[in-house]
Amino acid sequence: MQDHPSGAKLLDTKPQRSLFERLTALISPEPEDRAELLHILHDAHERHLIDADALSMIEGVFQVSDLSASDIMVPRPQMDVIDVTQPIEEWLPLVLKTSHSRFPAVEGERDKVIGILLAKDLLRYYADESFDVRGMLRPAVFIPESKRLNVLLRDFRATRNHMAIVVDEYGGVAGLLTIEDVLEQIVGDIEDEYDFDDDADNILPIRDGARGARWRVNALTEIEQFNEIFGTAFSDKDVDTIGGLIADHLGRVPGKGDVVEVDDLRFEVLRADARQVHVLLVEKLIEAAAARAS
Repeated sequence: MQDHPSGAKLLDTKPQRSLFERLTALISPEPEDRAELLHILHDAHERHLIDADALSMIEGVFQVSDLSASDIMVPRPQMDVIDVTQPIEEWLPLVLKTSHSRFPAVEGERDKVIGILLAKDLLRYYADESFDVRGMLRPAVFIPESKRLNVLLRDFRATRNHMAIVVDEYGGVAGLLTIEDVLEQIVGDIEDEYDFDDDADNILPIRDGARGARWRVNALTEIEQFNEIFGTAFSDKDVDTIGGLIADHLGRVPGKGDVVEVDDLRFEVLRADARQVHVLLVEKLIEAAAARAS
């Protein structure tokens, strides 16, 4: 055997394994597919080897690789946009009301997205009488509906971009999504402009739509509180929250854009992640029928 000089160290030529590879190496027997790996991870959670948050994030990583932009985007009708052909005073109240950090800027119609306006850039409007909205716009990033979320997340990180406009096969705007929307599929809901400060804000009236009066409802609102406000008699025997009620009717975790009609109410999912629904739009069907008849 060849001797080595005192103090000399042999170089480790073995490639460094990723955290995921080291994690799976600790589990025996070696899983043959993703389903088996998830089964083993669930078993590890039951044996308190990993906590619930870690398991949830690992599942979220798998889901991100399976989802595309169209699965989680904010649909075109729900996009909050500014129209640069209108005076600032026309759309500034929308900016203040929604409190988003970024807004797609359109030129007359939603298919003509010409850039992204950062809300913080509007501070210059109050200090500069010659404020030029078009000059403040950042370039918009356009992606196809089929783009995988794991690829999009990598692009977001590489370009330091936070918003993408989703287009359909004909080049029309289908919706938008942000880096936060992608991350929420992994870590769960992130506090943002859709969050509710306290129980008193669980049910908030919003501007009437084509169907009449509408409410924005926290999906964690207890059914008892919901019944008191809407005069309904939903049972809380099997579920505690209104989001749980919607999931029970669908037989699965609700997704953004899902619509459910229960008794005389119409529920539309405004915000959801891979694990639960967060925000609902509620409308009364009776008022909708009256509006159509008038």
